[in-house]
Amino acid sequence: MKQVFYSLISSLTILLASCGEKEKTTEVSTNVAISVVAEPVQLTTSGSELSVSGNVEGFKTVRVGFLVGGKIDYIADEEGQMLSRGQLIATLDPTSYSLAKQAADVRVLQLTDDYDRLKIMHDRSSVSESDYKKIGFSLDEAFTQQRLQGKNVSDTRLFSPINGVLLEQLSEKGEITGVGNPVLVIADISKVKVNAYIPENELHNIQLGQTATVEISALDTSFQGKITEVGSAADPSSRTFTVKVEVHNPRLLIRPGMVAEIKLSSKESHTALTVPAEAVLHDSNEESYVYVIDQKQNKAIMRTVSIGQLVNNRIEITNGLSAGEVIATGGQQKLSNGAFVTIPK
Repeated sequence: MKQVFYSLISSLTILLASCGEKEKTTEVSTNVAISVVAEPVQLTTSGSELSVSGNVEGFKTVRVGFLVGGKIDYIADEEGQMLSRGQLIATLDPTSYSLAKQAADVRVLQLTDDYDRLKIMHDRSSVSESDYKKIGFSLDEAFTQQRLQGKNVSDTRLFSPINGVLLEQLSEKGEITGVGNPVLVIADISKVKVNAYIPENELHNIQLGQTATVEISALDTSFQGKITEVGSAADPSSRTFTVKVEVHNPRLLIRPGMVAEIKLSSKESHTALTVPAEAVLHDSNEESYVYVIDQKQNKAIMRTVSIGQLVNNRIEITNGLSAGEVIATGGQQKLSNGAFVTIPK
């Protein structure tokens, strides 16, 4: 019995010693310093930036229609196609107008013949002055009708008034259209306008001729433009003012209807604490935090922060840090709260 008892005591002693070694090993491993890159929190002064969304429209947009009515024989139907000024874009069946023109031509020939005969008689004093003037007036009227009917025939052909892109087809071939009814919408996009709405409290920072950056996500690029119009009255419901930014579009990449973001620099300067964007981490609750370096203890302390806008790849810190505090900007993904760190010289 005694031998069994001493054997158990011996085994227990060895087991406790083994656990102690493991604990010691774990403690040593947690004390291993992690190498990080660090820098102090900076106080940055910069001009603030206003960003608003807007919509692109053509520099000049026209809704074209016929000066006469009739049945459409042909109409450009490829929306998005480029059109040149003077290009034929639609026609009407000209039959009725051609017949009216022929009738006017016949009338002119008839009255011209009558006028020539009466003129000879007038020169011989065989016709009264009033009869001679009457035939002259009738001939003038016939010529006017001839020109009018000729114009009607010509107006059955519709030409593009500008260089631009076909935005919308409003009628189809075979439809009957009336005088002045729009059948096509064409926009000049050699330059475009971006319409946006500015809050009234930002209006004092906006002026005509001011440079603006226009970012278009559909093209994944940005363009430079200038403010050409500022609304004189606020929208009653939103208390915003309309602003139009003109952008040159030589390659015709920007199309009406695209969504754009206008960025405007404010005259007022803005001072804020900033840190490199990569220094800010996020937990599972989407809360932002950084690791502040305790230089006396060489430890990394996790601290929750509130962030603001992104300025030149640096994030504004609105709460949680003070100027001059040192934070980890490299290797912070390996850290945990209270971890020992070393900062290479």
